[in-house]
Amino acid sequence: MGNIFVFAQSKTIPSQTVKDSLKSNNIDPLTPAKAAFYSAVLPGLGQAYNKKYWKIPLVYGAIGTSLYFYITSNAKYQDYRGAYKRRLEGYSDDKFSYLDTNRLITAQKFYQRNRDLSALFVAGFYALNIIDANVDAALIQFNVNENLSFQPTVYPDAVTFKANVGLTLSYNF
Repeated sequence: MGNIFVFAQSKTIPSQTVKDSLKSNNIDPLTPAKAAFYSAVLPGLGQAYNKKYWKIPLVYGAIGTSLYFYITSNAKYQDYRGAYKRRLEGYSDDKFSYLDTNRLITAQKFYQRNRDLSALFVAGFYALNIIDANVDAALIQFNVNENLSFQPTVYPDAVTFKANVGLTLSYNF
């Protein structure tokens, strides 16, 4: 009978002192809700709560531009509508006297459509402001430190002492 050889290896990992990430970061589950509430009350306030001050001009620029187009389209719609109503009453002394009735109807529809689209954009940017504050507050609480890493490593083989290449994904608790 032949001899049977069995080899066993043990790899000792030095112990590391790792803080509990939940205790050290003080995660508050209500923070996203607070940020969303603040943005709902006053657009941009949730971004200020999250300390993302550079987003506040973007919020006001988007909502303000949409609101500007809503107001101007509504004013022009009302002008053309008033002129059309006066035409139906038999008057032709308005500032659009050079347009026929069909052109007044077309202009009304055009500005009404622009007004309605602008109102949708105002509502959409307002909702996006709230969603951004909520998501940003939730992402701030993620643990991004050295205990979570992805690094290439080289391990020597214990028997042949040749280098083995591998990737290590480690998360220390």
